[in-house]
Amino acid sequence: MRAAYIHELGTPDAIRYGELPAPRPGPTDVLVDTTATTVNPVDTYVRSGLYRTPVPFPFVLGRDLVGTVAEAPPGAAGFRAGDRVWCNSLGHGGRQGAAAEQAVVAADRLYHLPAGVDPYQAVTLLHPAATAYLALFAHGRLGPGQTVLIAGAAGNVGAALVTLAARAGARVLATASARDAAYCAELGAGEVFDYRDPDLAGTLRGAAPEGVDLHLDTSGGNDLQAAVGLLAPRGRAVLLSGARTRPVLPVGPLYTHDRAVIGFALSNATTDELARAARAVNDLLARGALRPRATETFPLSATAGIHTRMERGELRGIRVVLRPDLS
Repeated sequence: MRAAYIHELGTPDAIRYGELPAPRPGPTDVLVDTTATTVNPVDTYVRSGLYRTPVPFPFVLGRDLVGTVAEAPPGAAGFRAGDRVWCNSLGHGGRQGAAAEQAVVAADRLYHLPAGVDPYQAVTLLHPAATAYLALFAHGRLGPGQTVLIAGAAGNVGAALVTLAARAGARVLATASARDAAYCAELGAGEVFDYRDPDLAGTLRGAAPEGVDLHLDTSGGNDLQAAVGLLAPRGRAVLLSGARTRPVLPVGPLYTHDRAVIGFALSNATTDELARAARAVNDLLARGALRPRATETFPLSATAGIHTRMERGELRGIRVVLRPDLS
């Protein structure tokens, strides 16, 4: 089979595209013919070594796929050849990735794609939407009527956060550029603030004088001085981006108000958490409630170039679809 893979950790130049032996499923695995995959920031972290995880070489890159079941042994209950399926947890923890014509997926990490859902749109949403769901509800413990502040709300994860939080009955405050305010409001943000406001913290305190129950910053800035200061008593700040940041932790206002700062990476989610997120994602996909803002489509052979563009910051707000069937 053809695949995008590496023989060593390094820059995007380390990525090769060519033939590898086809994978074989174990007794509880499913062999999937890949329809489409994509590239997430975490894929670049694994490839570069920034995110340390077992990497068996040659290592196929990629976290997410949508595809069709090619082979499902008896131990992979619930799947049969021809089923349309998806996964968002390959390429980590010793698991080979999705950037190949075929992939082996453990049955407990594989989910059916709802009927009628466009697989090329779906593949762009799986990682951001599952990240948003677990950040909000598993780690952020968001409840109806609570106030959530989403920084970077117009991005891929940010848009999913706004959509899910609004549908859960939360009051959603969002920061974004002025040109993205209308888009964030369409997603469900009750109030949108320009992140360039020189007194943004003061503006936000005025909008939520009792504090916000949950703070999420998708931009990776992780200004904990500002974030913790905006939290209500027992409020939570969930950190889900900015692997290279080293912010100052304001300990005094953190512990004297029972506030919490929580780290979260989708890569560490349990299979039970992933399954809960998958049910929510499938519901939103089936209802048409999740859509990528902008997409670009390339052959799978373009993987190295997409990694380069992502690291240069050229794909903000854009989701890439990589298709093995394109040359």
